[in-house]
Amino acid sequence: MIMTQDTRNPGLAAVLSFIFNGLGQIYNGQIIKGLVIISFSALSMFVFIIGSILIGFWLMGKIAFVQELALGLLLFFTGLVIICVLGLYSIFDAYKVASKK
Repeated sequence: MIMTQDTRNPGLAAVLSFIFNGLGQIYNGQIIKGLVIISFSALSMFVFIIGSILIGFWLMGKIAFVQELALGLLLFFTGLVIICVLGLYSIFDAYKVASKK
């Protein structure tokens, strides 16, 4: 009699989440959680890119107001922090969940 176990490799789950946030959760069978992480990652990447564009426009002299630079810096660093925090959470959560199974 062959018994199959639903075991997940914690290292692979962590690497998948490192490559793409939320992929480790999907690998672990947490589809909704993985899709939510992917959605928030996409949103934070969008915020980061908009901030980068505003900073780039200011550096090229396309916008002269300091308010746009301040907004660009705020969006840039907010997006960057959320990307990093969400990425670390995704990696550690995927590893922890795969270790329990």
